Amino acid sequence: MSYIIFDTLRRYLRFSGYSVKYVQNFTDIDDKIIERANKLGRTQQELADEYIAGYFGDMDALNIQRGDVYPKATEEIPKMIEVIEGLMDKGYAYQTGDGVYFRVRNDDDYGKLSHQSLDSLMAGARVEVGDEKEHALDFVLWKAAKPGEPRWESPWGVGRPGWHIECTAMALKYLGETLDIHGGGQDLIFPHHENEIAQSESFTGVTPFVRFWLHNGLVQLGEEKMSKSLGNLVTVKEVLEQHSADALRLFVLSSHYRSPLTYTDEGVDAAEKGVERLRQTLRAKGGKFGDADIDEEIYGQRFATAMDDDLNTSQAIAALFDLAREINRYSTNGFSVEGAQHKLSELAGILGLSLEDSSTDISAAPFIDLLVSIRSELRKKKQWELADKIRTSLSDLSIVLEDIPDGTEWRRKL
Repeated sequence: MSYIIFDTLRRYLRFSGYSVKYVQNFTDIDDKIIERANKLGRTQQELADEYIAGYFGDMDALNIQRGDVYPKATEEIPKMIEVIEGLMDKGYAYQTGDGVYFRVRNDDDYGKLSHQSLDSLMAGARVEVGDEKEHALDFVLWKAAKPGEPRWESPWGVGRPGWHIECTAMALKYLGETLDIHGGGQDLIFPHHENEIAQSESFTGVTPFVRFWLHNGLVQLGEEKMSKSLGNLVTVKEVLEQHSADALRLFVLSSHYRSPLTYTDEGVDAAEKGVERLRQTLRAKGGKFGDADIDEEIYGQRFATAMDDDLNTSQAIAALFDLAREINRYSTNGFSVEGAQHKLSELAGILGLSLEDSSTDISAAPFIDLLVSIRSELRKKKQWELADKIRTSLSDLSIVLEDIPDGTEWRRKL
């Protein structure tokens, strides 16, 4: 969900004339990766690289454009050490027996992203037995090495970075001291993004660290958040075995990005039918009575107005389907609709919809057109039995023929 939303945002910003540099980092070292790698008898890097390759496969299948930079945490250790040293020099960090921690009490506006004070955040915090932290909310920047873990040299002994520091280091290195847009799921607001702000602004002395934060709602399966830990996952591969990538994108974008999204097979089925209506619209032919009187720019303006309103993709999609309805009305009555079809395809592309027919091989289209043409000739010669046989055979292949005043159109069965 998050990647579809941010891919759409990037596409729209570029369409609107902005220059966009898109950086997405990979956390290829953390407690869970180490634990699983040790259990499987593999290195942490082998396991991380395998999952990264799988991720790219899923993203490519969803027509999500590649980012400009994909830094990995393990390749950015020098920058992290530089930031931690700077924080220690300024009194924002301190060393204990098990690592280096950020001192939240020295950050006067800690909690500003989640709109909570230090006292209110303390209510939900707890200190583990033996913890050497000065404050319960102090968070780790560098972890002292433990047996069986990957490790790097640092001024504080061998160890590895904490989770939050990697994002700050990579953001500063590849995007600078202030980012225009940063985001992710709403579950990252606290503590992850809150901690990013604290350590970044404390290190650079520059505010704001981020001009605009975008946090998408979470995907639910039934009443619970979809998550690996709960075991209630539906994977991208599983969805794409039954549905097109366009259908999944349309399903996600039909809701506002900040709203929670409840996944259902019925919801994606409905999106698939919507996608097929758009595909049929792009296949529609006319021209007998000249060009259609469709002001496609009005729909383009509606689309842009919706997207400018906090990325309101659901209203942008409504503009798409209203334009498709106009195209179908004019094409059915014999008017040329090529200009409007081009606008429909352009706007759909901003949402990452390819509108390619996923179930009917594109190479089969000329043969279907030929059979439709032969059937029309048979009907003119009143050879009804042979004409009906072609219709039935195509129907068995999930191709539906529709006779209209200007000829015959075909579409995939919904």
